[in-house]
Amino acid sequence: MLGSAMPGSTIACPYCYQRIKRRKIKFVCTGGPGRLGKPCALRLDEDLLTSRGIRRELGPIFDPGGVHGGATNSARCDACGSSSTYRICPHCHSQLPAKFGMVSGRMIAMAGAKESGKTVYMTVVLHELFNRVGAQYDASIFGADDETLRRFGSDYDNPLYMRRNLLDATQRAAGGLVDPLVFRFTADGGGLRGSRPQQTLMSFFDTAGEDFESSDSIEVNTRYLAGADGIMLLIDPLQLAGARRLAAPGTRLPDIEYQRPADILSLVTNMLLKQDRRGKTEIATPIAVVFTKLDALWHTLDEHTALRKDPPTAGRFDTRDSLDVHEEIRHLLPSWEGTQIDQILRKHYPGNHRFFAVSALGAGPTADNSVATSGIQPYRVADPLLWLLSNFGAVPRTREDR
Repeated sequence: MLGSAMPGSTIACPYCYQRIKRRKIKFVCTGGPGRLGKPCALRLDEDLLTSRGIRRELGPIFDPGGVHGGATNSARCDACGSSSTYRICPHCHSQLPAKFGMVSGRMIAMAGAKESGKTVYMTVVLHELFNRVGAQYDASIFGADDETLRRFGSDYDNPLYMRRNLLDATQRAAGGLVDPLVFRFTADGGGLRGSRPQQTLMSFFDTAGEDFESSDSIEVNTRYLAGADGIMLLIDPLQLAGARRLAAPGTRLPDIEYQRPADILSLVTNMLLKQDRRGKTEIATPIAVVFTKLDALWHTLDEHTALRKDPPTAGRFDTRDSLDVHEEIRHLLPSWEGTQIDQILRKHYPGNHRFFAVSALGAGPTADNSVATSGIQPYRVADPLLWLLSNFGAVPRTREDR
């Protein structure tokens, strides 16, 4: 977990996912004139360039010292005497978000096969949190760093919502480069009037489907998944033979040359099992298994099914509604030829997994790969993330037995 209460505990960097002791967090001199008169010189930081591909000049890196070390908000540069609030990860040299290690932090890992719709889904669910869902939960969300603010607008939100173009497939993490999007989410987790807002840092790393096939990217993906507080595994049901046969006429079908959904789940599970040195076969990390593109199977669903109902909007995650959806999908999996997925989850994530079915766009794309003329009409896209956040206590939830 990012940001536990004990000063000596380790926390995961939201950018490179290496574990850090809180007191080992470093500071960087800003290069401004200090009390000693001569400013420090700035130089290209090779670690930041190697880890994230970001070219940035930084001043000298120094240890803040003292009893609390990197848990403090500011420190003074030994060379020039200037005060700095610029805290960085000692591994990748990324600037850490304000209050990192002092507020709760959650890393949400996203995984899925190629063409499962991860990039579009991530963009839509964050857009919904900024707008409709954020208003329902009286929550605020915004980019926790300059790169996230710039990239989410220019590379994700604007192309999809302003230009109405589907997003390009995620590029592979060549050479181990990681460049996640990090957001600050603030809500009243307890749901009580006058309760103190809870802040949560959320780190999203949109892995390419091929990254689970490539040996040179296994290390970064293992580190990413092992450090995650929750996992969202996206599955295109049209990559399952049974569901594929049921797709609405005219549906654009995904390529079947890629790994099967159960194979991706198996790879993720093997990565997590290898990190457990106690030899356990049960994984504690909660996993939301998200079946995308529900619009292509809408015509096959009974009109009374929970999958056809809009989720409640009372500002609390509705646990009963979520469990109803979960059971409906479990009953559909045999006809979709996805029973193996259920078996793996029940054996290795008992009581710690949940099925979801969503449609990010509400309809399939046009022939020229644009959003349908009906516009973006997301269905239940926020449910998986809200389930994870409710597990973390970041948003309120209803009781299961209501």
